[in-house]
Amino acid sequence: MTTLPTTGLPTTKLGQQGPTVGLQGLGCMAMATDYYGPTDSAQALATLDRALERGVTLFDTADIYGEGRNEQFIAPFIRANRDHVTIATKFGINRFGPAIDQVRIENSPEYIRQAVDGSLRRLGIEVIDLYYMHRRNPAVPLAESVGAMADLVKQGKARFLGLSEVSADELREAHAVHPIAALQTEWSLFSRHVEDSIVPTAAELGVGFVPYSPLGRGQLTGRVDPGSFDEKDVRKLYDRFVEDDNARLIDAIKAIAARYDATAAQIALAWLHSRSKVFGLAVVPIPGTRKPSRLDENVGGAQLLLSDADLTELGSLADRVKGSRDMGRPSDRS
Repeated sequence: MTTLPTTGLPTTKLGQQGPTVGLQGLGCMAMATDYYGPTDSAQALATLDRALERGVTLFDTADIYGEGRNEQFIAPFIRANRDHVTIATKFGINRFGPAIDQVRIENSPEYIRQAVDGSLRRLGIEVIDLYYMHRRNPAVPLAESVGAMADLVKQGKARFLGLSEVSADELREAHAVHPIAALQTEWSLFSRHVEDSIVPTAAELGVGFVPYSPLGRGQLTGRVDPGSFDEKDVRKLYDRFVEDDNARLIDAIKAIAARYDATAAQIALAWLHSRSKVFGLAVVPIPGTRKPSRLDENVGGAQLLLSDADLTELGSLADRVKGSRDMGRPSDRS
């Protein structure tokens, strides 16, 4: 039986020239939205405070989350702790209708200049620590988009640059235009597609990796009941949650967790942190939560060391996962 540490997080550096942050960040997407059901605002604010107490310093949001409301919600916390936090936000997804899939990808230099000013205004700060391109529009030359982002660094509106959900070749092309501090892409026990070429390329270039959905949108916690999702909960659109075979894989994670007196979530995060040594790059997952108790749980998982045998057993799970990581039922996807 292993006792989980209760101290604060160690730090790591994102990229060769990026910011130094706590070993695990906080995904703030659901703080002021109903993507994962209703939010208790007071509890969400308490979670931000608790995160900083435990050594979490990277706070991740985007202008599309709640159409700017998310940035506004966390803004007072960011300003009150400006010298101690690294704020990351993103541009690139622009909503044109009320449905969650009614969005377009915007990467033009003109749009980027407009987007950064909007985020700075909503956050109430003078510079964004880590500014991401949320998604890539292949119709816009990557060099133009990254060049416009580089101009933001020269103008003092952004300190470091990041990309999200790009290919290995796109990462390499962008990094040649301006150093990329971090790549943010889904990576978890159930989603290991990035290990084929994207993660090795990031390691080669000295780019830090920020896995989003490291707990599979809550699925890897073993506490999610798809039948209880609120009508606005976006997880209703992911077929992975209704596959019975996946529930059996969660049971395997729980069995390993019992050997460490840990939770399934902590085991999933510990496995992901172990990949940092395997690939030789900084890995800073950003599990999202709106509850201080879950924040404490996640921090414990960041410091849990798993045996080689357990890592091997866990590593075999991804090949048996049923369903796509993408939103929408299989019949809805092209």
